[in-house]
Amino acid sequence: MSEAKTKPTAVDPLQFIAEIPDEARRSDLLQLHELMQRVTGKPAVMWGPSIIGFDHYQYRYASGHSGEWAVTGFANRAKDITVYLMAGAEDSQELFERLGKHRMGKSCLYIRKLADVDLQVLEQLVRHSVSEIKRQWG
Repeated sequence: MSEAKTKPTAVDPLQFIAEIPDEARRSDLLQLHELMQRVTGKPAVMWGPSIIGFDHYQYRYASGHSGEWAVTGFANRAKDITVYLMAGAEDSQELFERLGKHRMGKSCLYIRKLADVDLQVLEQLVRHSVSEIKRQWG
């Protein structure tokens, strides 16, 4: 079985954010950092060169594939901020409808800027996702 490419590193997440050249994006990332640390109660850890994750869990699929991943986190991408969360739960659909301007992937929420979304709804989504991951994966 292949080893995961994205693993925790020793890079300081706040230093990583501080080096983002765009002041508005940097501010958004700091807000997300505070939100996720508040929700998880855990410090941020860099996963690979660009993902800031909070807490972690071990998973093993029926296929035998297993690994470790952040319970929640985010990444600064060229156009969007990617928020990593478990989005498949049907009871969170209403929250996505109230969130504001966003796009969804399988487990990625794409936001151009935090001003486009309701931060209270975003926090509820993150809380719901963290709860679901902990329920499913312990």
